[in-house]
Amino acid sequence: MEILSRRSFLTASATLTAGFAVSACTTDGSPGGVTFRSTIPEFPPFATMYGPVSDNGFDIPAVPYTKIPDRFLRQVVRDPTGEPKGTLVVDTSGHFLYLLLGNGYAIRYGVGLGRAGFEWAGRAEIGAKREWPKWFPPDEMVDREPKLEKYRVSYDKENDVYNGGMEPGIQNPLGARALYLYEGKKDTLYRLHGSPEWSSIGKSVSSGCVRLMNQDILDLYDRVPLGTPVLVR
Repeated sequence: MEILSRRSFLTASATLTAGFAVSACTTDGSPGGVTFRSTIPEFPPFATMYGPVSDNGFDIPAVPYTKIPDRFLRQVVRDPTGEPKGTLVVDTSGHFLYLLLGNGYAIRYGVGLGRAGFEWAGRAEIGAKREWPKWFPPDEMVDREPKLEKYRVSYDKENDVYNGGMEPGIQNPLGARALYLYEGKKDTLYRLHGSPEWSSIGKSVSSGCVRLMNQDILDLYDRVPLGTPVLVR
């Protein structure tokens, strides 16, 4: 299958979604003064959504979507949350992430979650966004998993820089994009991020963060601004 560039992928998707259920984009205020641009999209076929994509010099492989239950594939659904438009809601019992579009609709993405003992729940907001982020595993994780020792982070006080971590790439656990959850000005250390491990979607296997397929985090990243409220429940 031909690998699509990020630009051509978005162009193809835009062509396929020309017939929005809502005739035009609407921009209005969301919780916290965040400006949220909402549309009700009609997504292209799964084969297109989860095909290979070239992005910023990295080639993201296709996802074998037929091996994933349909409920975990990106789709527009009725909003079951009751939260305000523009909110991101992580439903840990269903392994879903909802982006609330208003008018009773939401985009639903399948997610992987933290295994028992590493779950997190509460309200936060997107405090930072990164494309192809570097991964800095916390010391506690490195202590639990010695194979990660080569990625242990150290702080160079003289030069005020952090050394170590895993460079961006296809095998990086944070994937193609990461959304960083903050409570006020404090980083919670939890992320909504991409992952090369498509088989983990719908399961609880990671160390606390909310993971999406890389094709889905590319879509979500472009839809949500800084300050977007997030509820994990």
